[in-house]
Amino acid sequence: MAISGKLTKKLVENLGKGRHGDGNGLYLVVDASGARRWIVRVVVKGQKGKTGAPLRTDFGLGGADIVTLNQARERALEYRRMAKQGLNPRFNAQREIPTFAEIAQQVHIDRLPTWKNPKHGQQWINTLRDYAFPKIGRMPVDSIGQPEALMCLAPIWTEKHETAKRLAQRMKVVLDVAKSKGFRDGENPITAIKEAQVLPKVKAKPNHHKAMAWQDVPAFYVDLSGRSAMAAKALMFTCLTGSRTSEVLGMRWAEIDFDAKLWTCPAERMKTGEEHRVPLTDEMRKIIEPLQAMQSEYVFEGQKRNKPLSNMSMLMLLRRMKVEGVTVHGFRSTFRDWASEVANAPREVAEMSLAHKVGSDVERAYARSDLLERRRELMESWSSFAAGESK
Repeated sequence: MAISGKLTKKLVENLGKGRHGDGNGLYLVVDASGARRWIVRVVVKGQKGKTGAPLRTDFGLGGADIVTLNQARERALEYRRMAKQGLNPRFNAQREIPTFAEIAQQVHIDRLPTWKNPKHGQQWINTLRDYAFPKIGRMPVDSIGQPEALMCLAPIWTEKHETAKRLAQRMKVVLDVAKSKGFRDGENPITAIKEAQVLPKVKAKPNHHKAMAWQDVPAFYVDLSGRSAMAAKALMFTCLTGSRTSEVLGMRWAEIDFDAKLWTCPAERMKTGEEHRVPLTDEMRKIIEPLQAMQSEYVFEGQKRNKPLSNMSMLMLLRRMKVEGVTVHGFRSTFRDWASEVANAPREVAEMSLAHKVGSDVERAYARSDLLERRRELMESWSSFAAGESK
């Protein structure tokens, strides 16, 4: 609900979704994502719109975390004065060069609807806030060249190379947008740095998750079965399904169809962005069916009511069990090795069981089936092996 009267700093920071007026045409707009920005609405004297009515126009004044309440009021006052004189602020406002942080914040706001989920959008701006804003955030965007860009990139280029690459890409976008708005000219310094190979080449480190040998799974599973902790049950289920940690811990009862023996993980929780169906074996059902008695939204409830287990719960259990050199994610590799070496499963069946994309875009366009029944047979065999029911 919009609040009438003057805003305060506290209100600016805490108001919920909607358009909140400060008076005299100034508004704070809070998006569903939580992003906050200023706009001012003015009526330009003597100018009419297409319908013949007075020309009423909204102007953006920047993000609320960059532009303070007092700054927004000052800019809004300047725009209203021009409008009363018959001057359109769009063409007559004094052209100030915005800072790098101001442009970055506006790019973030403009692109929020294009991201798959709010988390990705927040990660985008967080990278700039952590590594670029402290060094160049307050600098006018037209004064940023190669030396300034290197101030941000060089300190983390080798130590945090993947983060540095993402930072470079996001800085490039901000500077490209600034140029498109007329706030800077010339070559983008990020492009120049790449072409000149100013920064050293960094050999990519393979990110292999440490996995348990498939031969050790039955004994490990027996140990897990004797434990009553929720983390043990979640880890058993993770091991059997070959699913990712986030997919298992975020699983809700609404996603499970016991009659069809099926768990359907929605697209928004999948790394691929596509819905994934997991066949439920008898062993999997034996783990989760008793948990219905807890009447929680989540299958694997954590310490707080109607909240899932924490992401670290299963890893900490492995440490308490003194299982060395193994990660939770590594059980996906364990299953893949077993599927290839023992079950002789076709590659596409094993890969689809792990929710991996198989083949080119064209091949996937023609491959309509997710091979559910063939995957069901493979998962039944894996469950039997892990539970020690097969030789």
